[in-house]
Amino acid sequence: MRLSRAILAAASIFTIAASTSASAEGVTVDDLLKDQSTAGDVLTNGQDIRGQRYSPLDKINTTNVASLAPAWVFQYGGEKQRGQEAQAIVSDGVIYVTASYSRVYAIDAKTGTEIWQYESRLPEGILPCCDVINRGAAILGNKIYFGTLDAQLVALDKKTGKVAWRKRMGDFKAGFSYSATPLIVPSKHGPLIVTGTSGSEFGIVGTVDARNVETGELVWSRPTIEGHVGTLLGKPSTMTGKKNESWPGDMWKWGGGAAWLGGTYDPDTKQIFMGVGNPAPWNSHLRPGDNKWGCGRIALNPDTGEINWGFQTTPHDGWDYDGVNEVISFDAGGKKLAATADRNGFFYVLDRTNGKFVNGFAFAENITWAKGLDKNGRPIYNKDNYPGDPKKSKDGKKGKGVFVVPSFLGGKNQMPMAYSQQTGLFYVPSNEWGMDLWNEPVSYKKGAAYLGAGFTIKPIFKDHIGSLKAVDPISGKIVWAVKNKAPLWGGILSTAGGLVFYGTPEGYLKALDAKTGKELWKFQTGSGIVAPPTTWEQDGEQIIGVSIGWGGAVPLWGGEVAKTVKHLNQGSSYWTFKLPKKMAAN
Repeated sequence: MRLSRAILAAASIFTIAASTSASAEGVTVDDLLKDQSTAGDVLTNGQDIRGQRYSPLDKINTTNVASLAPAWVFQYGGEKQRGQEAQAIVSDGVIYVTASYSRVYAIDAKTGTEIWQYESRLPEGILPCCDVINRGAAILGNKIYFGTLDAQLVALDKKTGKVAWRKRMGDFKAGFSYSATPLIVPSKHGPLIVTGTSGSEFGIVGTVDARNVETGELVWSRPTIEGHVGTLLGKPSTMTGKKNESWPGDMWKWGGGAAWLGGTYDPDTKQIFMGVGNPAPWNSHLRPGDNKWGCGRIALNPDTGEINWGFQTTPHDGWDYDGVNEVISFDAGGKKLAATADRNGFFYVLDRTNGKFVNGFAFAENITWAKGLDKNGRPIYNKDNYPGDPKKSKDGKKGKGVFVVPSFLGGKNQMPMAYSQQTGLFYVPSNEWGMDLWNEPVSYKKGAAYLGAGFTIKPIFKDHIGSLKAVDPISGKIVWAVKNKAPLWGGILSTAGGLVFYGTPEGYLKALDAKTGKELWKFQTGSGIVAPPTTWEQDGEQIIGVSIGWGGAVPLWGGEVAKTVKHLNQGSSYWTFKLPKKMAAN
């Protein structure tokens, strides 16, 4: 199906009678904060507002998972397939899941029957970077919140799917888009819905925005690139950093830094954690300096939008090692820590109270761009692995090329990792690949690609690209690794049943022993999986759910790798699994 057909589709809502037990006030902020400890629902992206993706449910476990079987499957419908990257949320017996082309579905969790469907009207000329995907919705009160490819934030009535309000987050003609899951957090202003946007490849300037959940009105906005001034309650607040401290000339004005993956919240320190994407353009010779806060993580005060601390994983990025990957709070050794696995191939442990570096190590293999990390977590650069300055070439059109590992699609990309409170391990969906990379001249023009680079992605091993790794965040040890021929692009779920669930582009949903990595179960769904599984309890039974549909960045940007996976089938559906009742009762 051609994209033009989809973006001409009118917004539509289809409703049938729904029977739910929702209370008058609906989901509360307290419910969101306690999400991990409540078995009958999934209210946050990550099964936990901290993003741990760990469930205390254990009815499905290492002893019986081999009998797991499909319960029902729901088709998203029509020709609108492409990548399905959303994690569903589950509340009062209803599954709310987003799909490609800015759609939302409400589905009866027991039967798989559609309750309502909403499809946003998409204009001509949208500029999404990496497929027409959406990563999920948020819930609060009696509303469902999600964002659209043309950078609008939409609130829907959760019973009917009717629009309560709609707010524009950025000008799609300038390159703004949105595909993340909104984050809802408490603040002194009441609950806020927090978002970033996509668009660094078009030279937009990233911001983190917080809005009133009832009206959608902006409460505060925090630019992610230094030199830009934030807002608070409709007035200018403070500047991010100091203008020109780590950016030259006017380059900060088109500096990228999109916080495009969304964030997590730490109730202990009352901070929002957001990843900040690549600085723009990719051609790093045009912007000497660290280019804060591109390719970094920031902690924000939910009351003011002020940055409490920042940590750059790749200062002066020259490889598009987008720093947006999720920041997950966990405790170890009596310390409040946070972990993040970066596209640059390194795993970082930070003190989440102040952002200080605690530990870091490589989780990707054969890294070439850096020799390691220093005592402060700053990369020790291999300067020979920066692509050359085109101004120094004979014709001024193409700088000296290099082969770099990992590729810009990263040791880990958007697919979220999981943490197990049982094992103390993180389960990281990683990829082993490199790229030929060279720089080119470029200048900013509104709505035009702002890269200044060319690339070709290549595998570095013959037998695999994907590798699911169990990582000890304290010792830095890779406890086990399971290889996969195609790249891994879907997230991970860990459970108290001693299991790790994940999907593959080849179409398998799999369950592994969390301690050993031994494969205990798999099921062929018919299309590649690029979404994270989730789990909840329903009528005394544990359910596993996952969205199915091959797509995302790999087939669009994957170079030689894309050619190797072009045979994979697209799809567009949501699957649920449970144990046979006799087995579940044993």
